[in-house]
Amino acid sequence: MRKSLFGRWRASFFAGLVVSLPAIISVAAMLWIFQTLSNFTDLLLFFVPQTVTHRNHGEGPTYWYWSAAAILLAVFLISFIGVLARYYVGKRLIEWMDTLMLHVPVLNKFYGAIKQVNDSFTGHKTSFKTVVLVEFPHPGVYSLGFVTSEQNNEIPQKLSWRPLCVFVPTTPNPTAGFLLLVPEEKAIKLDMTVADGVKYIVSLGAIAPPASVFARPGLRT
Repeated sequence: MRKSLFGRWRASFFAGLVVSLPAIISVAAMLWIFQTLSNFTDLLLFFVPQTVTHRNHGEGPTYWYWSAAAILLAVFLISFIGVLARYYVGKRLIEWMDTLMLHVPVLNKFYGAIKQVNDSFTGHKTSFKTVVLVEFPHPGVYSLGFVTSEQNNEIPQKLSWRPLCVFVPTTPNPTAGFLLLVPEEKAIKLDMTVADGVKYIVSLGAIAPPASVFARPGLRT
């Protein structure tokens, strides 16, 4: 039986949607990132009159090209700070800024916590060391996680067994997740790299590493 005109149109529409959906999502994501960044970087244009940077003689939103210029300015400033941090004067200025921020009431709590997290991710010891499988959220169901550290504080003494700190990210946003304390022998090590693990999570499992990444149970150190 021949399809009706509506049936043929529906099939064509869904076929076109499947083909164009990755491009649509990519463009939408880029626009969202641009808008989010510009909400912060537009503040760098304080030296330019708003009648120039904003529509409707300063009362409307910022022109997109001024927002793009502000983002480029932010990139330049961050790069300049990175170059400055390599030299003695820059290191001293950064230390002075850290001291100042840590002595401001209330703000020092947020700044200190964020700095500790940032240092753990950018220090000499990488925060995500190994990709593992752990039984989560209940036995028989496995989740992909990243070993962040081996506990050598009071926690092993209280538990009477050696735990691993495993971060299990949510998908498709890997910046949020759950911190699990897992017995070392119950963590199944994978040979995939941390980058492959992040890709696997962000892609909702669509981008899977080769089958050879799976190893026998037990975390090898």
